Parts: sequence; C-alpha cells; structure tokens
Amino acid sequence: MADEASHDTQDYRVPTPDGIDISTMAPGEKRTLKRAIGGSALGNAVEWFDYGVYSYVSVYIASAFFPGEWGVALTFATLALSFVFRPLGGLVLGPLGDKVGRQHVMVLTIILMTIPTTLIGILPSYSTLGAFAPVLLLLCRMVQGFSTGGEYGGAAVYMAESAPDKRRGFCGSFLELGTLAGTASAALVCTLLLIIVGSDGMEAGWWRLPFLLTLPLGAIALWLRMKLDEPEAFSKTTSEQKANRKPFRELFTGYKKQILMLMAFVVLLNVGQYMVLTYMPTYLSSILGHSEITSNFMLVGLLAAMIVLVSPLGRLTDSIGRKPVLYTSAIGFIVLSVPAFLLMQAEGRGLQFLGLGIIALLQVMMQSCVSATLPAIFPTQVRFSGFAIGYNISTAIFGGTTAAVNSFVIKATGFDLFPAVYLVAAGIIGLIGIHFFNETAGRPIHGDTPPGSEDEELAKMGYELIGFNNNNDDAEAQDTR
Repeated sequence: MADEASHDTQDYRVPTPDGIDISTMAPGEKRTLKRAIGGSALGNAVEWFDYGVYSYVSVYIASAFFPGEWGVALTFATLALSFVFRPLGGLVLGPLGDKVGRQHVMVLTIILMTIPTTLIGILPSYSTLGAFAPVLLLLCRMVQGFSTGGEYGGAAVYMAESAPDKRRGFCGSFLELGTLAGTASAALVCTLLLIIVGSDGMEAGWWRLPFLLTLPLGAIALWLRMKLDEPEAFSKTTSEQKANRKPFRELFTGYKKQILMLMAFVVLLNVGQYMVLTYMPTYLSSILGHSEITSNFMLVGLLAAMIVLVSPLGRLTDSIGRKPVLYTSAIGFIVLSVPAFLLMQAEGRGLQFLGLGIIALLQVMMQSCVSATLPAIFPTQVRFSGFAIGYNISTAIFGGTTAAVNSFVIKATGFDLFPAVYLVAAGIIGLIGIHFFNETAGRPIHGDTPPGSEDEELAKMGYELIGFNNNNDDAEAQDTR
C-alpha cells in the first residue's frame, strides 16, 4: 500500500502518453493528422526531388556550367558549397520557428526552396555568360541551402508534435517516405527523359525540364501548408508560457549535450543518405562503368524497396524503441560497408545489386525513425532551434560534402573503395551519438524538459519504459468502450 501511495503522489510529475490509436481518432482529428503528414512530407519530397535531379543530371550540368576535365567534381563542389548556408538557415529559421510558430516557417521555406530550384532550369550556360553562369548557379543553390536549413527541421518537428505519442515512429516515417519518393521521382523523370531524348538531347538542354517541374510540386506543398494549424504540443506550451523570446541563448546554455549527440548521429545519417541518394548514380556510372540508364534503374529499384520498408520499420520502433533499430544500423555500417562495396565491384548484376541493397537497408532502418527521434531530443521551447542548428551544422560539414569528397578522392588517388571507408568512419561517430540518446518511443514531447530525462525515476516507479505502461492496459481500456 505504501508503494501504491508513493506511486500516486509522484504520478502528477510524470506525463503519461496519450495512447491515441489512429484508428480510434475522430474524423476531424484524422483529417488534421493527414494534412500534417501530407504538408510535411510533400515539402520534403520537393527538397529531395531537387537533390536527386541535380545528381542524376550532374554530367549535363557540368557540361553547361563547368566545361573541362573537373566538371563533374566542380558540379558537386557547388552543391557542397551551398550547404555552407544550411547552418545559417538553421540559425535564422530555427529560433524563428520557436518564436512565431512552426507553420509560418514551413510556408516560408517551401517558397524559398521552390523558386531558386525552378530558376536553375532557365539559367544561361557558360557558353552564353561565361564565368558569370556558374556564379548564378551557385547563388541559386545558396538560397536553396538557406531555405533547407529550416525545411527539414521544421517538417520533422511539426510531424513529431502533431503525431500521437505511441504512433510517432509510424507517422514520422512518412516524412522520410517523402524523401525517398522525391528521390525516386527524380530518378524516374531523369531516366525516362534520357530514354526519350537521348544523351544528345540532354546536352542540348532537356536536362532543365525536371528543375522546372519543381514549380507545380512546390505550389501544391505551399497550398497544403497554408492550411495547417500549429501542433498541439507547441500551442499548449505557448499557452502556458509566452513563446520563447531567446531560444538561441537558452539552447546553448542548457542543451549543449543534446546538440552534440544530434550532430554525431547526423554525421552517419547524412553520409549514408547522400551516399545512397545523390552520389551512388555517379559512382555506378563514372566509377563502375554502368550506363546512366542502368545505374538509374538500379537506384529506382532500391528506392522502391526502401519506400515499402520505411513505414513498417517506423511502426516497429514504436513497439521496440528507436535505439535498438539505430544501434543495428550503425553497427551494420561499420561492419558491412566494405563488403557491400566489394560486392558492387564484383562481376554480375546480382552481386552488385546485393551490395547496393545492404547499404540501402541499413540506411532505411535509420531513416524510418529519424524524424521521430531527433525532435524528441529537445524540449518544446527550443526544439526547432536545437534540431535546425545541430542538424544543419553537421549536414554542412559531412552530408553535403559527401559526393564532392568521394569524387575528388577517387579521382586523385584511384582508391575506389574510399566511399566504404568513409561510411565506416561515419558509422563509428554515429554510434557514439546513439549511445547517449534517451529512448523516447512513446514518450510525450511537450514540456520544458528533454523527453526521456526521467527514465531512471520512471523505472524505479515500475513503469515499462517503451511507451511507459505498455502492458495492454490501453488495449483493455479500448475493449471496454
């Protein structure tokens, strides 16, 4: 009895999961959640459609803007330089999202992202403007980089705060589905265009068409985002206290550990992501000698498999937790990257596809729960700031430079296993970050303390930590309704 009394007196300090099942939500709540998922995921799809197109037509961009032996490497270097502006976007847009709200920033980022991407499709080439042409290309990519400094962080935070606590992994996986769908769409569009017009047609300017398609996609995403409301977790916090007027100061005085954990993990996340989604087509064609069409279709097949797997894996993390899946992925990259790349270099398409599949599987395991994991590292009042700043600093240094670093090192040394070594190093760094994460599956994420910070106290009180009392009480309660 004494233990029960102690339990009751302490429960008021411990937020409990909402336990909402999507199937039992009211129709209005379902529509709101679907709108949140659609608006977040489509914006992310637009972002990755651009990255995918830039990668798949990199040879033609190089011919148009950087004629010469180092054209492809300079094309990827331009992409890498644009990532310098992502941390600036995070520094500006992250704190703005904590001050004025997530939805306003998401509307701004989709506008800033769509316009320069579309403009790339109409920029004059080097033969017309000379050295000024690549400067304009770089300016477009810089604006795009600035906007994406708030895009992914805003979409992930919005998704995480809109989702039911016990379904955050599943709902958040749709943001990554947008990433994969955007990249797959880019591969399909570019490949079909290449089949229709051929290499000569692409050289003549047809490579520009996919960039122009960003305009209608961005317009649809903007329309969806204009209809979004602020998520309840953010609204509840701001109704209980004024919106954080100095999120930047609070973030760096109270949450340095969380920023460093996030940055270490994002090294692995983005080296893997940009390796699979943007560099691999170039690696398959330029290094391994496959035709562009063959390389693109191999990637489309992998992306289709990743699209099928991402949501079931996200749902799995709601049941067993985020950390077991993240640990498996990180250790897999450390152990299997070199064998996977050796398979890619072997004779026979089956072995090559197996090598690609190993890397893709490890990557989709991470992506399945990343948008549920990373926002939950921070409390509500600094969540957007912490996510956007930490994520984009790490992305600028390691993620956005992945293609350029691999291209330059392989060209300079001839060591075509360098991408595998790069992934192993990223896996070690990412594993360190994962080790220090709190397990946040099923935890409420509103409030002014980092979710999962009360785990030791909860364990002593008898709570099962994955989803708190995840002991069929909720199922029994629903059966009695």
